[in-house]
Amino acid sequence: MNWANDSSSKGFILLGFSDSPWLQMPLFVVLLISYTFTIFGNVSIMVVCFQDPKLHTPMYFFLANLSILDLCYTTTTVPHMLANIFLNKKTISYSGCVAQLIIFLALGATECLLLAVMSFDRFVAICRPLHYIVIMNRWLCLRMAAFSWLTGFSNSVLQSSLTLNMPRCGHREVDHFFCEVPALLKLSCADTKPIEAELFFFSVLILLIPVTLILISYGFIAQAVLKIRSSEGRRKAFGTCGSHMVVVSLFYGTAIYMYLQPPSSTSKDWGKMVSLFYGIITPMLNPLIYSLRNKDIKEAFKRVMEMVELYLPALSESNPAI
Repeated sequence: MNWANDSSSKGFILLGFSDSPWLQMPLFVVLLISYTFTIFGNVSIMVVCFQDPKLHTPMYFFLANLSILDLCYTTTTVPHMLANIFLNKKTISYSGCVAQLIIFLALGATECLLLAVMSFDRFVAICRPLHYIVIMNRWLCLRMAAFSWLTGFSNSVLQSSLTLNMPRCGHREVDHFFCEVPALLKLSCADTKPIEAELFFFSVLILLIPVTLILISYGFIAQAVLKIRSSEGRRKAFGTCGSHMVVVSLFYGTAIYMYLQPPSSTSKDWGKMVSLFYGIITPMLNPLIYSLRNKDIKEAFKRVMEMVELYLPALSESNPAI
């Protein structure tokens, strides 16, 4: 990366909704509530997936990975946004912007791949149920999860390098809440079309190929489910996939809108709202979607709460100070 670029010593100014100051307090409240629910929801999913032996299956292993990812995803941007709004600041250091850009891109790309892996897991479970345990063995699950994370971070380093090496000619005002590729490209004082073409190519690989594989998987799943004679069997099969499809639709729909079109064609305020949705609202909704529609998660959560209720009285008896 070109660390000697003109903004490296001064950092950046994040404008956000500077032209609408009346939005600052409502936005602060929304961010705070969303982040609180994101932490509680994703930590709850992680706890029940790791603590309950009945959830030690490939499906919930990938779901726990998704919760870890979503928790890190929001933590990359939201605390800094909350601090800036609360302290009425708009600045971010160059190193902070670089870290934010790399981590945000990496986790976003990882989620794209992880959602595709989860669809493959559902394909094997429904279309190859007798071979599920053999195919989705522990090492394959670990390799697929590791591939998703490593590919996501590799893609992020590449796209971040291309973005940050563009000359900015002293431009420091980022018309966004955080450091994101489309907003940073708009600071460039050079022709960005060649870089946009390269970034578009990598975005197609990370976004369109996984979503195509997801659609193919669910095409085979739909065929298999329609062959099930009992309505109860069809309902159960669709139920295990419904939550995943809702998450895929929310995440991919907004991400494709942001990254598969030139930055110059993106409406300024609309682009910010879309980024807030897939970067903050979607990670908050994911645990709600999975827990509300998933009987196993709800039962596991009840079992964990029962264990806590049994543990607390014993702890208070052994330690009277509690």
